[in-house]
Amino acid sequence: MGLGYIGLPTAIIAAKHGVDIVGVDINPSVVEQTNAGHLHIIEPGMEAMLQEVVKAGKLYASTLPEVADAYFIVVPTPFKGNHEPDVSYVEAATRAVIPFLKEGDLYVIESTSPIGTTEQMAEIIFSERPELKDKIFIAYCPERVLPGNVIYELVHNDRVIGGLTPESTEKAMEFYSQFVQGTLHPTNARTAEMCKLTENSSRDVQIAFANELSLICDKAGINVWELIALANKHPRVNILKPGCGVGGHCIAVDPYFITADFPMESKLIADAREINNYKAFWCAEKVKNAMLEFELKHHRKPVIAMMGLAFKPDIDDLRESPAKHIVSKVMQSCNNAEILVVEPNVKNHNVFKLTDYNEAYEKADIVVFLTAHKPFKNLPWRNDKVILDFCGIFKK
Repeated sequence: MGLGYIGLPTAIIAAKHGVDIVGVDINPSVVEQTNAGHLHIIEPGMEAMLQEVVKAGKLYASTLPEVADAYFIVVPTPFKGNHEPDVSYVEAATRAVIPFLKEGDLYVIESTSPIGTTEQMAEIIFSERPELKDKIFIAYCPERVLPGNVIYELVHNDRVIGGLTPESTEKAMEFYSQFVQGTLHPTNARTAEMCKLTENSSRDVQIAFANELSLICDKAGINVWELIALANKHPRVNILKPGCGVGGHCIAVDPYFITADFPMESKLIADAREINNYKAFWCAEKVKNAMLEFELKHHRKPVIAMMGLAFKPDIDDLRESPAKHIVSKVMQSCNNAEILVVEPNVKNHNVFKLTDYNEAYEKADIVVFLTAHKPFKNLPWRNDKVILDFCGIFKK
């Protein structure tokens, strides 16, 4: 249930290992593309594998669920405007499969979820199908893959699997063992849910430390890239790289699932979220100040190149992207300055007109690096341009 950045690769990998898969998505375009063997996301090597399993009849897509032996919920779990977790997609997908459930079936949530979601969905299932109580297997198994390396990581990464009962855990482990070569770690559903949130909150806190260092170093006149490289020479120090914030549908979202339910106990996690959100605001202000200084010095409005929209390098995923937020903020206050938006991994965007990165770099007076895409690293340093490097392209 769900053929997005995780659901579709999981379906393809499982089908590649001999499992018969029906991929369900509410977007007819995604279903059509999948059945035609066209990958609607960027993932190296995945399209050829999709074409192989579709041709072999191991996978096909549909807008509606069908009778099966196992059901996997792999839909988004965004948050509402007040940073409250929104599990409505998980609930909708669950309600869609309830009519098809039968004794002995396996039901697994992979979507990142607040603690207790698996139990909540079980209550919904049994309220509508009380005859299935203690007759089906319900578990939670979060994904933990890196976009761009999904083919390898879906197979080789360890997985945490938490059932509502030991029997459910065992049943889910039996399924995943068909294609996962990493170690399968059994636990209960609540611990598995918290494990996913913990992993991404930990990353968020570590990135917040790097971003806070970048703010301090900017004020102190210190090169943060050099500082971190030197500090990391210590055998027990491993500081991450700063950026223009934190994005994506995991690290930028999951900590709120903890802070919403445990506000008094999650002070550090909440502070890290604030720092990483503030970094994007700070970057936007830096760009606006550079534009003003240029106009005062040259008596004309600058041409600005905003380099990158994706939330991390070399992917097409713009969800919760701080780069996209920064571009929007700069455009709102540009006073008719020419702004060139660059994202080499996206062909078209419904809001931003996209420009080739070489053309934008050549034409711009102010170049703002927001995402460290590989093509950007081949660009030469230009002393005739104002370069704001928020992601370490030049380490200057």
